[in-house]
Amino acid sequence: MAVQRIVIENCAIATVDAGDTEYASGHIVVADNRIESVGAGKAPENLENVVRRIDGTGHLATPGLVNTHHHFYQWITRGLATDHNLFNWLVALYPTWARIDEQMAYSAAQGSLAMMARGGVTTAMDHHYVFPKGSGDLSGAIIRAARETGVRFTLARGSMDRSEKDGGLPPDFAVETLDGALAATEATVDEHHDASFDAMTQVAVAPCSPFSVSTELMKQGAELARRKGVRLHTHGSETVEEEQFCKELFGMGPTDYFESTGWLGEDVWMAHCVHMNDSDIAAFARTKTGVAHCPSSNARLAAGIARVPDMLAAGVPVGLGVDGTASNESGELHTELRNALLINRLGAHREAALNARQALRLGTFGGAQVLGRASQIGSLEVGKLADLVLWNLDTLAHASIADPVTALVFGAAAPVSLSLVNGKPVVEDSRLLNVDEDAIARSTRAEAQRLARIAAQA
Repeated sequence: MAVQRIVIENCAIATVDAGDTEYASGHIVVADNRIESVGAGKAPENLENVVRRIDGTGHLATPGLVNTHHHFYQWITRGLATDHNLFNWLVALYPTWARIDEQMAYSAAQGSLAMMARGGVTTAMDHHYVFPKGSGDLSGAIIRAARETGVRFTLARGSMDRSEKDGGLPPDFAVETLDGALAATEATVDEHHDASFDAMTQVAVAPCSPFSVSTELMKQGAELARRKGVRLHTHGSETVEEEQFCKELFGMGPTDYFESTGWLGEDVWMAHCVHMNDSDIAAFARTKTGVAHCPSSNARLAAGIARVPDMLAAGVPVGLGVDGTASNESGELHTELRNALLINRLGAHREAALNARQALRLGTFGGAQVLGRASQIGSLEVGKLADLVLWNLDTLAHASIADPVTALVFGAAAPVSLSLVNGKPVVEDSRLLNVDEDAIARSTRAEAQRLARIAAQA
């Protein structure tokens, strides 16, 4: 079959390549699922099999946004425990989360994915770690929702085996056994992970956190991931309380504990990493361990301000994460560009902490690095996969901001006129093409109400 091309012209372009190349008015040619050409001015003439031409006047083209940390199931528990710190929030919500089933997980994943995709996310991930007994095929339901939405997806198959009786936070009935968690994780990798260049679904091994997982699960989880050739993900150094927990239980801080269990390396990324000292950052930089920075969630749970400028200066790979929608109710990643910039300017580096282009890089190429896909996505370069977004800046909200990248990051959330994933349109004129947003809203509302009733009766 002949190659089919989509041509986008007359738009500003931020490629987010190694040199931060930008064009005030340029073109992008997509051939099937790859970027064939990107540059200044009009597209090359006499292109064959052009199935669509798009006038991008008034728009900015960027790589698609890459989300590096999320908990989709929390979509149906939004707006609860709004004045809690992390540990109290977890204790308040675990009894409800432990009642989720397959339909709830599917519906919540639909809601989470829809909200991200309509806001420019082309690669999503979900760290799902709650697997109540008899709840059905939760991993399969989440992957099905991602496939239907049309986004590229990484499922971080989580697990917990340290419950209240072992000094952890989850209820006893909400955790798996060590052997059960490892077996189920391996089965998920075998069934769903695709290692190909243009993979739409990948799987990572992701025990939940030091305070909900045994040391043996951490160690054997790392061994499993490396035997299978997949990435590793967990929560790390999110709060002061977590640091105290690690020192009391393991006799060392979180970073030293992670290193002792095989959890530092270029195939690892951690969520949050708020409370990191200089030696922690140096260890992450030395081992190329990645970080998913979740500024809104960190603020919502009063966790603190991650030292993102110091991490970047040291060479730590950093991407952005929505985090679960029970701690970031908006569920959007494009707003995290702005929040990452603003919140980090409240830290020690003040106005020099991050600029607009650094924030955009966190949400695109940085995320691709963290997910191990920087050779495939995250920048607009010839040969890379055609995951891109056309942002409409020809609006009242952005009309008087001359620089388009500044308008995107500092300004109000920009509408998405077009989002391509693997060369296929997923969003047009701020509406999802593959799924019914209104039906998803009704479904998630109903499942949230059903979960609340079940939890109240327990």
